[in-house]
Amino acid sequence: MSAAIATAAAQFAFSATSRLDAELLMAHALGVERNAILLDPDRYTVPDTFAALVDRRLHHEPIAYIAGTRGFWSIDLAVGPGALVPRADSETLLIAAQSHFAGRAPATILDLGTGPGTLLLAALDEWPAQGFGVDYSPPSARLRPRQRSNPWHGRPRALHPRKLGQRDRRPVRPDPRQPPYIATDEQLPPEVQNHEPHAALFAGADGLDDYRILAEQLPALIAPGGAAVIEIGSTQAPPVTALLEAQGLHVALHHDYGGNPRALVASHAPTT
Repeated sequence: MSAAIATAAAQFAFSATSRLDAELLMAHALGVERNAILLDPDRYTVPDTFAALVDRRLHHEPIAYIAGTRGFWSIDLAVGPGALVPRADSETLLIAAQSHFAGRAPATILDLGTGPGTLLLAALDEWPAQGFGVDYSPPSARLRPRQRSNPWHGRPRALHPRKLGQRDRRPVRPDPRQPPYIATDEQLPPEVQNHEPHAALFAGADGLDDYRILAEQLPALIAPGGAAVIEIGSTQAPPVTALLEAQGLHVALHHDYGGNPRALVASHAPTT
């Protein structure tokens, strides 16, 4: 068992988490949690299905697609091809929202560009709010909670942008990588470039196309005391801040786990 994991990890030299990748694939092949093979590796024999999983990873398929799951914030999600893989750095948006609301709960969460709803579900697990996910694409069936029970029953709803009028004034929180913020000519790792949905990644020559549209819409959507929490690329804080401030919004910057600029919190300036 340990030798098979070590051999697979050596083949995954292209990955920054090669050993973890191999352990997750072995756990998936065995149908057990990763902790089980770490605590007692001699209990198990290598299943025949492991080699096929290793081969998929060697073609740079994301681990989340192969294993079918990804943990995000306080929830576990079932993930499949066609859904953007949740990133840990996107949890910065939830941390930023916690800071803004400082112990009080938002009444409504509007998730613009919700995609499969990663952040919307995580936010609803954090706060007893009503949730609305807005996206031009049909709701994705490729990402869903793994919990047997549904603690969000009746709270998340899907909306088409045409149904979102300017009279709707709700605290806003977009989804990971939504809006997309990567320049169209930027080179990405093969597991992202070749497998994840491009519509959720690329946004014009400078990566700012969707921010330009979003900045004009946000003032009418943010409720008094609410905020828009927006994910950005690590170099995009100055231009996106300028777009938001041009609309009269107050902007605060938050950094991710690696210390990189990752989220902007836009809100109406306090009245005096």
